[in-house]
Amino acid sequence: MSSELRLKKLRGSGGFVMAQVSDDQQRKGNLGGPDLFLAPIGRIDSQLISKFFCNTCEKDYEGGPKIEFENPNEEVAQNLILRERGQYICTTCGSTIAEYREFQKTGEVGLAKPISDEVQSTPSPKVEQPTIQPIAATTSDSTFSSIVGMSVYDSNAKKVGTAKQVGINSSHQVVLVITNKEGS
Repeated sequence: MSSELRLKKLRGSGGFVMAQVSDDQQRKGNLGGPDLFLAPIGRIDSQLISKFFCNTCEKDYEGGPKIEFENPNEEVAQNLILRERGQYICTTCGSTIAEYREFQKTGEVGLAKPISDEVQSTPSPKVEQPTIQPIAATTSDSTFSSIVGMSVYDSNAKKVGTAKQVGINSSHQVVLVITNKEGS
């Protein structure tokens, strides 16, 4: 295996980047077809990216896109920690070129289990009660998750803000309150 870097086209849902990648990164980005994908590779040093293409702008740009990331270190399943999540963003229009997630397994490999399994096994007395509300609450815990705090995108895959509240108005329509980057 060679340790040299090679210039490769790495695709994302909103465009692609041209970057110098190692053999190991190429292996991660190969999902079985002729193309290499950016998401499984994760964050690439911006100095290794020579240019990018934005599907929204329909243009090539020299240099790398803006890379935004956070390190939530959040447990998403037993033995599975979300270490980093990030986005490659067009420097001109702000559209997302690609997103990625990096996970860390604690404990034995292959033993990641949904956290909801643990939640379902403990409230067994609630299921035996004759009222409907505890059963519905248990079911919703295992099948739904909150979208508050998640990124919101328009039909062109451009980030428009963050979900702040979700509710139902008097006309029985779902209402989503979104805050933009400035917080309004």
